[in-house]
Amino acid sequence: MPRILVVDDDAAILKLISVILSRAGHDVRTASHPLEALDLLKVFSPDLVISDVVMPYMTGLEFLEKMRESEQLSRIPFMLLSSHAERQDIRRGMNLGADDYLAKPFTPADLTGAVDARLRRVGMTLQSESGLKARGLGTAQVTQGGETVSWVSRKALELFFYLLEHQEVTSWEAAEALWPEKDESRASSLFHTTLHRLRKSLGNEAVTSTNRRYSLSDQLGAEYDVQRFELLANQADSGALGLEELRELAGMYGEYLPGSDSPWVDDVRSRLEQKQLGILSHAAEKAAAAAAHKEAANYFQRALTIDPMSDRHWDGLAKSLSVLGDESKAQMAADREMWWDTDFS
Repeated sequence: MPRILVVDDDAAILKLISVILSRAGHDVRTASHPLEALDLLKVFSPDLVISDVVMPYMTGLEFLEKMRESEQLSRIPFMLLSSHAERQDIRRGMNLGADDYLAKPFTPADLTGAVDARLRRVGMTLQSESGLKARGLGTAQVTQGGETVSWVSRKALELFFYLLEHQEVTSWEAAEALWPEKDESRASSLFHTTLHRLRKSLGNEAVTSTNRRYSLSDQLGAEYDVQRFELLANQADSGALGLEELRELAGMYGEYLPGSDSPWVDDVRSRLEQKQLGILSHAAEKAAAAAAHKEAANYFQRALTIDPMSDRHWDGLAKSLSVLGDESKAQMAADREMWWDTDFS
């Protein structure tokens, strides 16, 4: 499924483009400002960027310049979108490396036709197809160039995810996190053995070392699903996501690195659980506002599985069930009685 990032400060236009392209079968992400888009590009690798030209503080042309300055982002196709389709704007945009230009107003056919034509021209052979992808939510998997990485040891995989989470660490910090029960000498030995195995799995240049501090190489360009999840969760907290987007986001969540048993993994799980709680709260409230009361009840139940002491969620659940006519369960909710299966996988 082609992945598209749309940037426009007009919320109505942003929503319109998102709906049109989503219905056409594209995976669409949106940003209301180029700076927000640049943050999103750290964790989301699109096959095409569509950006308005006229925006406050940073124009679409300046945004394009920023992308073309980055080796990692410079090859992503870029389409300019503006109601001011003047020759000077078009010429400057093309000189900066824009691949196409679409003027407002446009029809759905205009938009999808331009997008499909641009994607056909590049044949979808983009860096997002060949980069390194790390999946920690509900699984523990890394792919490189579309192939699943075969790890020499489970601890090598855990060290990789630990470096994703902490960016730069000393050997002792990593050793203490992964082998908390070992003494310093033994833990240090295990760290260096595991580091060797990590490099054997991903390549010798995968981990860099400066002044006895270790980090993943920027050249890996790892796409990390946890970063994407948390970034979108922050957008949900700001009210930027609609119900359809919240549904998708709630479905992204899963136990972090299942099968791993380390204190640092538990800390990440706790942090992500709180993010998921916020997402479920927003989804429940938006579903209730849209009169989707059965869906709202489901989200309230899932939120209560995480935080069974939340009066707000119990009250929301009781209200949704009452509207649905299920007075028996509505009363159970009012009495704070959990009756449902807590496995929502």
